[in-house]
Amino acid sequence: MSFGTYLDDKTEIVNAKNWSTERGGSTAFSDCMKLYEDSEYRLRRLVLIGDGEISGDDGLAWLSGALTSHLTCLDGVHQFLPQLTMQTCYHQNLTILLRRALDLYAPGDQGTENDHKAGPLRSSNSSTSEGLLGSWKTSTSRTDFVVAKDGTGTHKTVNEAVAAALAHRKRNQNDRLVIHVKAGVYTEKVEITREMKNLMFVGDGIDRTVITGKRNVIDGATTFNSASFIVSGDGFWARDMTFENTAGPEKQQAVASDLSVFYRCSFKGFQDTLFVHSQRQFYRDCHVYGTIDFIFGNAAVVLQNCDILLRQPMQHQGNMITAQGREDPNERTGISIHMSRVVAAPDSQLKGTTRSYLGRPWKKFSRTVFMKTDLDGLIDPEGWTEWSGSFAISTLFYGEYMNTGVGASTERRVKWPGFHVFRDAREATPFTAATLIQGESWIPMSGVPFFAGV
Repeated sequence: MSFGTYLDDKTEIVNAKNWSTERGGSTAFSDCMKLYEDSEYRLRRLVLIGDGEISGDDGLAWLSGALTSHLTCLDGVHQFLPQLTMQTCYHQNLTILLRRALDLYAPGDQGTENDHKAGPLRSSNSSTSEGLLGSWKTSTSRTDFVVAKDGTGTHKTVNEAVAAALAHRKRNQNDRLVIHVKAGVYTEKVEITREMKNLMFVGDGIDRTVITGKRNVIDGATTFNSASFIVSGDGFWARDMTFENTAGPEKQQAVASDLSVFYRCSFKGFQDTLFVHSQRQFYRDCHVYGTIDFIFGNAAVVLQNCDILLRQPMQHQGNMITAQGREDPNERTGISIHMSRVVAAPDSQLKGTTRSYLGRPWKKFSRTVFMKTDLDGLIDPEGWTEWSGSFAISTLFYGEYMNTGVGASTERRVKWPGFHVFRDAREATPFTAATLIQGESWIPMSGVPFFAGV
C-alpha cells in the first residue's frame, strides 16, 4: 500500500475548494478531519512497523476501519452538501487504494485467526490494570479521577475529568487511567479522542450514572457527529453506566458510542442508538434500546449475553434491530449477537401493532449473525427486511444458529441468496468472539467474563 498516495488523496479531499464554507459543510469537514486522522494513525503503524510485528488480523481491522472512515466522511458531505461537486477523482482514488490494500491483505490472512502478535490493545495495556474492569469495586479499587455533580469528587463534569486525563496521558503514555463517574445525570457531549488511549469509565450502575445528549441529524449534526458519547481512543473500557440520546422517535440519527469493551452498560435511544462504527468491539451484559437500525455501523463487534430491547416507533413504522455497513467483501467486519435476548422494552406496546425484524442491509455486503439468542414472538416470521427493493439481498451475509423462543423458527424466513441457517458449529465459528474480533488476545485483560467459542 502506498501510504504517501493515501496522504496525498486525503489532503486533496479535505482541501476541496469552498466545501467547508457551505451551509452544513463545517460539521462534515470536522468529521472528515477526525476520521482521516484516526485512520492515518493506524495506517502509519501498519506501513512503518516491520513485517511480523503486525498480525494479519490487525491489518485487516485497520484497513477496514480506514475504508469505513473514508466512506463515512463522504456520506456526511453528501448528506449536507448534495449540490457540492467535490474533486471526485481524489475520493475515487482513495477508495480504490483502500480496496486494493484490503484485497492484498485478505488472501494472506486465511487461516490466521489465532495469529495475535502485537495487537493494538494487547501491546499498550499496563499489567497493573489487568482484570480491573471485571473486578472493580468502589471501596477498594484504584481511581485516578472522580466526577461528582455535588463537588465531592475531583471534577464536577465528565469533560473536565477527560481533559485532566488527557493532560496526564501526555506525561505518561502507558498506564490505564480510571475515571469514576458518580451517580447523576450528566448532560454533556463527551469525546474520547485517539490520543486518549487506555481510559476506563466506571459508573455507579445502569440508570444511576447517565451521560446523555439531544443531538441528531434533524438538529444539524451528521450521523457520526450526533453521538452524545464518541470513543476513538484504543483500549477504552466502561462499566455500570447508561449512555443515552434523548432525541425521541420523531427525530433521526441519534448515535451513542464507538469502540472497545463495555460491561454492564445500557445504551438508550430510538433510531440509530449504538453506532458501532469501526474496529473491534465487545459488549457483555449490556442493554441496548431502540427502534430503527439501532445497532448499526461497520465494526467487527460481538454483543454477548445482552438484552436487546425494542421500543415503540412512530406510527406506521417497524423496528429493525441491525443495519450493518460492510461495503467491501474483504472487510473483516460484522455484527454478531450471541447468547442474548430480544424482547420488548417495558414501556412499549408492540404486539399486534408493530412488525419487528432482526435487521436490514445498510450497505452492499452487510453481514450480521444471531447465534444462540432468545427471540421473542415480536420478530416477524420473515426475520429480515429489505433496505430498498432487491438491494444487497444477493451480496449480504445474514445467518442464524440455534436461536430459541417463539420468534426463532426459520421455516418462513426470507428466501434471499445471502441468508443462511447454519447447520453446525463449524459454520458459526467465524462469528464467535475468538474469531470475529480475536477476543482471546485482549478481552481477558479486562477481567470481563466472555465465551470465546460458539
